[in-house]
Amino acid sequence: MCGIIGYVGHQQAAPILLDGLARMEYRGYDSAGVAVRSETKGLQVYKSKGRLQVLSDMIHGGADVEGTLGIGHTRWATHGEPNDINAHPHVSEDGRIAMVHNGIIENYMEIKQQLLRHGVTFKSETDTEVAAQLLEFHYNECHNMLEAVGRVLRRIEGSYAFGIICADYPNALIAARKDSPLIIGCGENENFIASDVTAVISHTRDVIYMEDGEIAVLTAEGVNLFNDEMDPIDKPHSHIDWDVSAAEKGGYPHFMLKEIFEQPEAVRKTVSPRVREGRVVLDDLRLTKEYIQGVSRIFIVACGSSYHVGMVSKYNWERLLRRPVEVCLASEFRYCDPLVGDHSLVIFISQSGETLDTMAALRETKRRGGRTLAVVNVVGSSIAREADDVLYTWAGPEIAVATTKAYSTQLVLMDLIALYLGDLLGTIEKTEYDTILHELEVLPEKLERVLASIEDVKYFASRYFNHDSIFFIGRNLDYAMGLEGSLKLKEISYIHSEAYASGELKHGTISLIEPGTLVVALGTYEPLFDKAMSNVVEVKARGAEVLALATEPFKEKMAHTADSVIAVPETHPVVQPSLGVVPLQLFAYYVALQRGCDIDKPRNLAKSVTVE
Repeated sequence: MCGIIGYVGHQQAAPILLDGLARMEYRGYDSAGVAVRSETKGLQVYKSKGRLQVLSDMIHGGADVEGTLGIGHTRWATHGEPNDINAHPHVSEDGRIAMVHNGIIENYMEIKQQLLRHGVTFKSETDTEVAAQLLEFHYNECHNMLEAVGRVLRRIEGSYAFGIICADYPNALIAARKDSPLIIGCGENENFIASDVTAVISHTRDVIYMEDGEIAVLTAEGVNLFNDEMDPIDKPHSHIDWDVSAAEKGGYPHFMLKEIFEQPEAVRKTVSPRVREGRVVLDDLRLTKEYIQGVSRIFIVACGSSYHVGMVSKYNWERLLRRPVEVCLASEFRYCDPLVGDHSLVIFISQSGETLDTMAALRETKRRGGRTLAVVNVVGSSIAREADDVLYTWAGPEIAVATTKAYSTQLVLMDLIALYLGDLLGTIEKTEYDTILHELEVLPEKLERVLASIEDVKYFASRYFNHDSIFFIGRNLDYAMGLEGSLKLKEISYIHSEAYASGELKHGTISLIEPGTLVVALGTYEPLFDKAMSNVVEVKARGAEVLALATEPFKEKMAHTADSVIAVPETHPVVQPSLGVVPLQLFAYYVALQRGCDIDKPRNLAKSVTVE
């Protein structure tokens, strides 16, 4: 979940490191640091608790730090509280080696005890310092940095992406990865490492995706790669073709608002290339009709917002495919002895394609013989490379921690896959197929209508922002959509918020409803609108204040009972959550704005979860 940047070349490293960290601060912002080596000053380390700006001010934007070789880090704390000492980079006891790390070393206490017995002293509480001290221990034994790195990697257990510099190797940057993302950026007489391409895109579009067990040695002149046996390997280069402005705010006050407004175009890019002559065409999907007919069970495995995409898709897929669909939290999947086998199709949804729990679930599925399909945004990511099939959402870079356009593009891509598979199975009538596909094609225009009329949402946010506990209720697809609306609100505004299936209110939850409680009642699923209305009456009778979401044809009817109503255009029920979720995203955004929260960087959260 942390951000790593490394540079070797002929430019001053510190300003480049700070710029790269700024573009990755969404990955962690408990603390930040840089280590730079120069011929005259040796290894210089600067780090500080808090946001990156604190570090930047300390070294005057990098002007105070001399040297053309360096590493940087922005931290999301796992071991040890966020403070200056626990911040990265961590330095070995003799001061020759500096290291940055993303991941968790699971056996660090065992190694630490061993090193303590050898007289090594520690300054921090982190697992990363243990790795740095272990590296020094082995380097003192073999006097070869690459060999020492290999010994460390064979000794440690867990996940890691490492960036390492050593005072004895003034022109080399060493990188290694396992279960945590790390890319190499290749430039002219300069090279980079980073957790994310956003950190290097302003310098180069030529990247190499490192895979598990690989080690890289970078100099200004080139890159040498090795496998876990220390044998040299060649790797293909990839070209990043998205515009650098996609990772900039472009005049918006926050990335989250920018990305909300990018959803119509993002959805268009996801849908349009996959529709030809009135049919869904998924050229990259190798699932045959014979295989699909033999599938007895479908799993959707994901975390967070991607899990909520799975919840919406469960309703839609079971309706359209007539196959049982189970939605599983990736963090629980491999621990519940899942009933996965030859006739199981397992869909893995991940924004980054690096989510560690989802990656582990994918590997467990393959071990058990299940067929894997990844739905991800990042081309070349670990999950994309390891799945049997992969479909990309093409949402473009998403910087805000709270996902919006990645969620929306995942949702429509899952709808497209359902249409494609339902067509193969013959379980969708042509008229319904055509209607859903048409509504997906015109969805961007309807999203633009929603985004053109947000004054009601702004007003309701100003009216309700001071509530400390909010409940979202809905049935069927509205319940699934409410899960995401509730998550958006809680993660950026810090308001306690929960989503419930409306029918479950009477089984305990209604005891929490008291006069003044805000209930967000979702009534966009028109087949169950009357039941949604009954639940509004139910909570109103207990004194709740109700903010409702309904389709335009049902707005007036809902307004007879609810205190406030937001309306969205009507579409086919399968597609309706794609419209309904946008006002919920906006409501969360404007509530957080009213409460003075740091919207793009909510506390304790980071964008890419690469630890378990």
